[in-house]
Amino acid sequence: MRTDLQDVVDEAARLLQAPATLEDVDFTLVAFCAHPTDDDGDDGGAMDAVRARSILGRGSTPATRRWFEDLGIARAQGPVRTPADPAAGVLTRLLLPVRADGRLLGYLWLLDGGRTDPDDAGDPALAAAVALAARAGRLLAEREADDDPGAALAAVLTGTGAERDRAAAALAARPGPVALVALRPPRGAPAGRRPTAGAAVLPGGEVAVLVRLASPADLRPAAAAASAALARLPAGTSAGVSAAGPGAADLPARWAEARAAAAVAGLVPRLAPVAQWAELGGWRTAAALPAPDPAVAPLLAEPALATTAGAYLDAAGSVARTAAALGIHRQTLYYRLGRITALTGLDLADGDTRLLVHASLRRARLP
Repeated sequence: MRTDLQDVVDEAARLLQAPATLEDVDFTLVAFCAHPTDDDGDDGGAMDAVRARSILGRGSTPATRRWFEDLGIARAQGPVRTPADPAAGVLTRLLLPVRADGRLLGYLWLLDGGRTDPDDAGDPALAAAVALAARAGRLLAEREADDDPGAALAAVLTGTGAERDRAAAALAARPGPVALVALRPPRGAPAGRRPTAGAAVLPGGEVAVLVRLASPADLRPAAAAASAALARLPAGTSAGVSAAGPGAADLPARWAEARAAAAVAGLVPRLAPVAQWAELGGWRTAAALPAPDPAVAPLLAEPALATTAGAYLDAAGSVARTAAALGIHRQTLYYRLGRITALTGLDLADGDTRLLVHASLRRARLP
């Protein structure tokens, strides 16, 4: 892939007859090319302090990065002319932003001496160079997926279109069963950070980890990865492990399972801090619901009664166990059960009603 990126830079330099430099979004040097007509490798005078430092230091300095970013280059969607700064020894440049599916991945710089008009839509050489910058964006996105499985995983779970498809293809290049781990920080905790190599920090602070398995029947590596990651995250973080899947094709479904398991682990002490989808029992039914049933809405508006109903159903309708769990007298429990029926019109002695109410109450506790 590095050869392909070098080819992009060489061709851009040839098209625009100017030394070219390709840097990633962090201003790290990816490839460069001197003026193509200079057989001896000399840039023919088209070398300034910025280009020299980039080539010799394999990237630009923080001060240089700030100077160019203050010009608004990170927002550029097409060719841009950056100004010269004679006092600092900086020459004017033609900048071609390198993007993939709208996401900025780098910059293709050309020291063209100001010859090219970035607004000239009829310039065939410029149009070809813009196409090369788009190709560089695709190549950098593929390289990102290869070098950082976490970035590829994030693209599969939250990306769209071609970016998601390329990331899925990169992850699928290594066949075999996989499981996903979801790490859910407590509400109000700082934004998530990568607790392990290959993890993906997603919007909202959730962290996803792809774990490859030797056998789809053995999820112990995934559970171990979840426990190890928890040690590096804020106290109160919960974790969930999905079922095993055949590969990258069904990662969104595995992610839904892992997220549900992590949410349940944060609610049910006996399953904390790492819950597996396979052991959630009735919580899986609740997680599959898009929302609580509307018939339960009046009950959800009365937290004390909702808690009572949940405890009663968790205890399989045992008055003795429910009263003990809530620390109330049996008569108090009977009174509350009567209020629940009067409020909702639902009879908790009916099996179908119990299933509906129980699943809805649990769904209401899930995010």
